[in-house]
Amino acid sequence: MIVVSITMHVQPEKQKELVQTILSMVGSMENAAGCMSYALFCNMEDKNLLNLLEEWQTRKDLDQHLRSDMFGVLLGTKSLLTEPHVIQIYTVHQSEGMEAVHTAREK
Repeated sequence: MIVVSITMHVQPEKQKELVQTILSMVGSMENAAGCMSYALFCNMEDKNLLNLLEEWQTRKDLDQHLRSDMFGVLLGTKSLLTEPHVIQIYTVHQSEGMEAVHTAREK
């Protein structure tokens, strides 16, 4: 699994425009080949600090997304930001769920 985190510091007067742009893409992205999730989060202390979190099945799926017009739209939002997008890509080789919590708490 590949996880992409995109941090955006949006200009206060452009926050609504950026959120609407991203929300308009959610449906299409969730139906994209290999997309496991696509969600926008807002920092509770600073509503102008947003994080887009994407999960992809394979690197090939992610690369296709990175070349897409939709991703181009996201990159085009740079004019709404106070600083450039911060994009981090993580390759996850193992994932654990609630069983890991139960195991740790039993010790």
